[in-house]
Amino acid sequence: MSSLRTLVFFATPAHDCSYLPDREATTMFVDPRANIDKKLYSQLTTLGFRRSGSHYYRPHCEACNACIPVRLNVDRFRPDRSQRRVVKKNSDLDCTLVPAAFRESYYQLYANYVELRHKDGDMYPPSREQFTSFLVEGATDSLFLEMRKDGVLVALAAVDSLDDGLSAIYTVFDPDLEHRSLGTFAVLWQIEEARKRGLPHLYLGYWIKQCRKMNYKTRFKPIEALQDGLWQTMESN
Repeated sequence: MSSLRTLVFFATPAHDCSYLPDREATTMFVDPRANIDKKLYSQLTTLGFRRSGSHYYRPHCEACNACIPVRLNVDRFRPDRSQRRVVKKNSDLDCTLVPAAFRESYYQLYANYVELRHKDGDMYPPSREQFTSFLVEGATDSLFLEMRKDGVLVALAAVDSLDDGLSAIYTVFDPDLEHRSLGTFAVLWQIEEARKRGLPHLYLGYWIKQCRKMNYKTRFKPIEALQDGLWQTMESN
């Protein structure tokens, strides 16, 4: 079994940044041959790593530190008025956690979401192989949160279970239901699930101040950021 002491890391060559124009990025990956169990995955997440399929990574850019790992202390979180409205608006949904797996209905929702909302992203064009390698493969204690309206799948969130919390990996939803704010609802649901399980944190990945698509993360307050090796509450954002 691998440990933090025995892990080997690799860095990618510099490549175009996916989030900030005219910048180059370098990514640090854990050796894919390493045996990552839940304990080690939890330790890596505390150090700012994320999971994408079988790969565990974090930004390692020489001249930029814009990507900041963020998480919520679920016991301190209190929804604001807008977030309470989102919960009420989606009170008619049936939400169920199931083991992460490939289903054609999941893929169709994912493909439609990527096609209509993320044609400029790394996931375009979508494929079944890509869906599987991104959201199904490589994880331990990985779950899908199904959100259904009258039995119809309207949103799907990939969630990983850690020793000290849950990790929100990715959420897709029916673009025709944008008025429901299903991305926000998925985070709010995961906050409550972490609280029910007695887990202190919900990890939300990276926040980049200059990236408009990530603004939603700082609406969950108080949010904590990993800066200078310490998790600290962001006083203003």
